Amino acid sequence: MMDSNVRPASMERITTKELADAFIAEQVKEIRAQVGDKKVLLALSGGVDSSVVAALLIKAIGKQLVCVHVNHGLLRKGEPEQVVKVFRDEMDANLIYVDAVDRFLDKLAGIADPETKRKIIGKEFIEVFNDEACKLEGIDFLAQGTIYPDILESDGVKAHHNVGGLPEGMKFELVEPVKLLYKDEVRVVGEALGLPHGMVYRQPFPGPGLGVRCLGEITRDRLEALREADAILREEFDKNGLAGKVWQYFIAVPDMKSVGVKDDKRYEGWPAIIRAVNTTDAMTATIEEIPYALLHHITDRITHEVDGINRVLLDLTPKPIGTIEWE
Repeated sequence: MMDSNVRPASMERITTKELADAFIAEQVKEIRAQVGDKKVLLALSGGVDSSVVAALLIKAIGKQLVCVHVNHGLLRKGEPEQVVKVFRDEMDANLIYVDAVDRFLDKLAGIADPETKRKIIGKEFIEVFNDEACKLEGIDFLAQGTIYPDILESDGVKAHHNVGGLPEGMKFELVEPVKLLYKDEVRVVGEALGLPHGMVYRQPFPGPGLGVRCLGEITRDRLEALREADAILREEFDKNGLAGKVWQYFIAVPDMKSVGVKDDKRYEGWPAIIRAVNTTDAMTATIEEIPYALLHHITDRITHEVDGINRVLLDLTPKPIGTIEWE
């Protein structure tokens, strides 16, 4: 018997809408055969993989899919709203939106160590998801956005995305419709399913979100400053044709202040650090050249529009020696 976690050598790389449509039709058939009239639960983060799986399942089984979107307060500006707009408003999905911002940020208060922050965010996510899962009746399946590189990297277990720790007695069979696809194929399928381009080509975003870019102890004011500065960077990259050219670009805000001048008065604010890198495999990364005129414009906008930020710095470190994320 063939291992269902191994991509057949004969499987053609999905590069066109026609190939994507054929894949979608085949998956819809398989999902219906697997699920029947039962319900499926999905943690919908708004990332590429979970969004494509959600759209595929909605096409196959409609309201039998229950999507749970947990807003932990560490998403980028506009992302929770986009998930609700696309899935609930446009696709008529059975979507449960959980505002868990206070729950997460209260747990993270006073924690500066990056590893501890990651663990708290991961553990809390599972607990919030469990709380929601326990309220639901008659769920037999759990859908996951596992993709082929996850299987190759982890011998079939996608630990950081896998909703582990579900309560005893909640036994789910997995539904993983894109597990044999590479990331570029997932994007082609997402476009064919009608998802917005910005969602399908969303750049990689760490599981703990802005939690590892708000360096050190996360405070609400600094997190908000980070979110606003990051939105300006993304908007300017979009407008200036860099969005499709640069693999990953973001702002990090350290837990330190420097003196600045505003309205002829001295005041203390945080620096915003721009990181913009290109990579093919995330193992090594090079620095993207950003035109100086654009850097000046971004600096001007961030320092004038974002409360609490009074300097903008550019990180010029390739990987190796610096990792892509700061924490």
